[in-house]
Amino acid sequence: MDTDEKTTQTRLSTAHSRELGEELRRIRHAAGLSSSEIVASLGWSLGKLSKLETGSRSTSTWDIAILVGRCAADKTTRDRVMAIAHEPNTGTFTRSHRGSPDTLTALAVHERLACAVVAYEPLTVPALAQTESYAHALTGDRNLAAVRVARQDRLLRRHNRPHTTLYVHETALRLVIGNRIVMRDQLLHLTLLLGQPDVTVQVIPMTAPAHPALRHHATVLTFAAPLSPLAYSESGLATVFHDHPDAVEHYQRRMHELHARALPAAQSGKVIAHWANAYDKGIR
Repeated sequence: MDTDEKTTQTRLSTAHSRELGEELRRIRHAAGLSSSEIVASLGWSLGKLSKLETGSRSTSTWDIAILVGRCAADKTTRDRVMAIAHEPNTGTFTRSHRGSPDTLTALAVHERLACAVVAYEPLTVPALAQTESYAHALTGDRNLAAVRVARQDRLLRRHNRPHTTLYVHETALRLVIGNRIVMRDQLLHLTLLLGQPDVTVQVIPMTAPAHPALRHHATVLTFAAPLSPLAYSESGLATVFHDHPDAVEHYQRRMHELHARALPAAQSGKVIAHWANAYDKGIR
């Protein structure tokens, strides 16, 4: 066992450390190097590398730089990973993106681990329920729309998929994205999701009492113990992630307020079907 392995204790991973670990794992895979090849060349133990890649090991930026260099990562990747490594782990971090968070490493690794997802977007159908046509009409980017659908498939079609609760404001059902055909197909897709055992879709009606929770995007991911929940909120150019207990509790209270204003699933299904029928017939 190397000296560093003896002196470094296993720790409970955080959202920030898991993101960093996933970045390191992806770099190694992109280089086509196995775990055995890496540890043999660096004189590490398999346990050390495994803990680095799962975020459950306190480590130095020197170790990370050595690993990234051994994998011959390009400058853009190297700079991104080292920037993450130098960030203070405060329980909150921001990741920039070009209009959508669908390709963010922090999002991918945590959706893969989640056992429950609760999501809300104020003016649109939540990203995890968008059809490709709806996503394309919303973003204007076919590639991004395809990536979004692939993200949904990874989350909702895995064998141990999380229970997913989606709050949809009635405004999103009435706001035409694309055209009425796009909207009809999108609402029919929501109807299909309603029939899946691990998905709950609830509509917040136009008549629901106003509350600050209705104003902003919010998602909460819950994991198996001992991992703490993760909350995040998306803006046009960045997504802010939180696993600090106070921040997560704030998001959970927001979700409670949304639930209190939402229609039951059966009644929500009737509202969605009503609007799907209206778009199908060309009336609104």
